[in-house]
Amino acid sequence: MKVVILAGGLGTRISEESHLKPKPMIEIGGSPILWHILKYYSSYGFNEFIICCGYKGYCIKEYFADYYLHRSDVTFDFSDNNNMIIHNNVAEPWKVTVVDTGLETQTGGRIKKIQRYVNNERFMLTYGDGVSDVNLSELCKFHEDNGKIATITAIQPGGRFGVLDIDGNKRINKFTEKSKEDGGWINGGFMVLEPNVFKYIDNDMTVFEREPLESLAKEDQLMAYKHTGFWKCMDTLRDKEALEYLYKTKQAPWIRW
Repeated sequence: MKVVILAGGLGTRISEESHLKPKPMIEIGGSPILWHILKYYSSYGFNEFIICCGYKGYCIKEYFADYYLHRSDVTFDFSDNNNMIIHNNVAEPWKVTVVDTGLETQTGGRIKKIQRYVNNERFMLTYGDGVSDVNLSELCKFHEDNGKIATITAIQPGGRFGVLDIDGNKRINKFTEKSKEDGGWINGGFMVLEPNVFKYIDNDMTVFEREPLESLAKEDQLMAYKHTGFWKCMDTLRDKEALEYLYKTKQAPWIRW
């Protein structure tokens, strides 16, 4: 199953670093948070990725173009016709497609633009700035067992994100984006989607977290996989520092490789 990662936003809340690079390329423990996300999915056997770029997307393309240089020891021998020797070349079982989905395109529009790379297959979707220890195998089984168009991983960190009204059968009856309420289950990303989800996206300016998810909820086609474990979005510099601390103290719950 392919994994689609939304990585095109401006990252204005963490502008201390995002003015130089896209937020998914901001580093935790010396590696971009995007790398951490790919490694996490790969640890469950998901190795084919489609990255939706926008702001400073060339940084993401350049990172993967020179991936083996970033992860390996290198000798530059200038006495031998500028020869370059790669030591302990690090290889990943990944296939990474990096797609320029536009600077101003909204989340739904970015997803629509990668439809041809997904084909008519079920796919996973998440954001390029969040890590978690959600069990991806159980998430996929939950989605398949329920037979709906979309499944969202629901978490409870507070009230900054889209609030989910979940009934006793874990169906999402209502999706409300950016509520000020605290304590509710919210959209934590790590979604599983059927290909007919594309029918709910109109154009580049469609915000996926609004009309598409709201419509799916009204039509009883949106399920919640409740996750009570670790989840953290790197939205601000303080969030980055918290993730960095977990990494440096070897307490990062998302590292399972």
